[in-house]
Amino acid sequence: MRPVAYLAGHHAAAQLREFLAAHRRTRQVQDALLRELIVRHRETAFGRDHGFDRIRSYEDFAAAVPVGDYETLRPYMRRVYEGEPTALLPGGEAVLMFSRSSGTTGEPKHVPVTRRFLGEMRRGWNIFGVKVLRDHPRGWLRPILQLSSPMRESLSPTGLPCGAISGLLASTQKPIVRRMYVARPEAVGERDPGARYYATLRCAIGRDVGIVTTANPSSAIKLIETGQQHAERLIRDVSDGTFTPPGDAANFPSRRFRADRGLARRLERGLAADGELRATHFWKLAFMTLWTGGTLKLYLPRLRELYGEMPIRDIGLLASEGRFSLPTVDGTAAGVAEITANFLEFIPAEAVGSANRPTLRADELDVGGEYFLVITNWAGLWRYNIDDRVRVIDRLGDSPVFEFLSRGRHTANVTGEKITEHQVVEAMERAGGGRIVRFEMQARFALVPYYELRLEPTEGLDAAALADRMDEELSRLNIEYASKRRSGRLGAIRFLALAPGSLRRIESERIAARKGRGEQYKHQYLLTEVLGEQAGSPG
Repeated sequence: MRPVAYLAGHHAAAQLREFLAAHRRTRQVQDALLRELIVRHRETAFGRDHGFDRIRSYEDFAAAVPVGDYETLRPYMRRVYEGEPTALLPGGEAVLMFSRSSGTTGEPKHVPVTRRFLGEMRRGWNIFGVKVLRDHPRGWLRPILQLSSPMRESLSPTGLPCGAISGLLASTQKPIVRRMYVARPEAVGERDPGARYYATLRCAIGRDVGIVTTANPSSAIKLIETGQQHAERLIRDVSDGTFTPPGDAANFPSRRFRADRGLARRLERGLAADGELRATHFWKLAFMTLWTGGTLKLYLPRLRELYGEMPIRDIGLLASEGRFSLPTVDGTAAGVAEITANFLEFIPAEAVGSANRPTLRADELDVGGEYFLVITNWAGLWRYNIDDRVRVIDRLGDSPVFEFLSRGRHTANVTGEKITEHQVVEAMERAGGGRIVRFEMQARFALVPYYELRLEPTEGLDAAALADRMDEELSRLNIEYASKRRSGRLGAIRFLALAPGSLRRIESERIAARKGRGEQYKHQYLLTEVLGEQAGSPG
């Protein structure tokens, strides 16, 4: 494999050099990309509706296309989803799949993935991968455990798969890289979370895994905790070369593995010494790559407890809509702006709510400043505010190096679920809480994080049952919330009763603290700061 790996690494290293060089001329690179995007999309329905044939400069572009979000683009996106790709995409650009994620309301987002968009995503991963392997050569040519979601979770009206783009990236990876993946596709596709994690761990436990890569650290934690939950079963399977998963492993064919009694004895010794199964009992990892920014940094102590001390490289700000930053060092969530695949604009955080909010270009930002990111790229996304707040901590050439801070003011996120205030209010209405005028929901971080529902009980109200119904409705409204609940990474909503008058007192205190007028105050149903597990005063 070494000669082939050398050639692949040589190509990725050339991409890394080109990427780093681009940041010495950020404005020129961004102008060239915007021109190419405009020219290629002139004959799309969106391009015709917005006068792309008259756009000659960034100023023309900003005047012709207002900053929006997915709901702004949804009429065009729906046409693409229903089989009319030229609503947003150039002629001849076939859609391979739709990257599916939760929308602001209950209707999911479906972002079209074309060969050009997929190629840009793959190039970003190549650059990321060659840099981290240069920094940590112990991972070179060792097996890789990638925890990802399937690309086929549902089908579009024309029969295209809708799911996670990570699944498509994995299935179309270079053959030499695919040979190093230890998780079988059948394990990734398992619907039963217990069976999926167990099958993945069973495939990987006997291999010399050098790299674990995933998006959410809670997935890596859940993998080992599933092994802990079924430690006796797992050790017996390893010793006997069998596979007896818990739950319903419908997609995973019955098969035998090589019996490894030596590994089974090592697992037993580790379990006896530490009181729980840990990855350090069977792997000596070179590094891990996953998200570490925002609230996800709360998972890092438990992650290190299970996997040991090792380098951790953040994978950068990326989503269904693309990759927007590329970290180049360990121990930080910050990465350099991905200016070669996206035309980037930034709204100053203090101006995000104003009617005439300014937009700044990638080479116009201040170190220390906080901004909301606006993207234009090959997925048919035009001046798309992804509602991610970032902070600039440095520059690389003329480009910002920024870290993810949080979702927008009305979005809460503790383990990747990204629920919105709109969804919380809708869930309360659907759950039968029509008589409840005031309530609050807020995340609490714990061994299994959960959301706390706080309200003042009224006569005849079964608040605990209401919390259960809200949990069910949020799962219907938000596919990521439902996924985290099914997998056990997020606990059920818990109810906390407040004394009569508490919420009005809290509102008065907030109005006074903000030096605002009462008529300008808008009650916030979803609080986005994540609290600790221990009960405390709300607000």
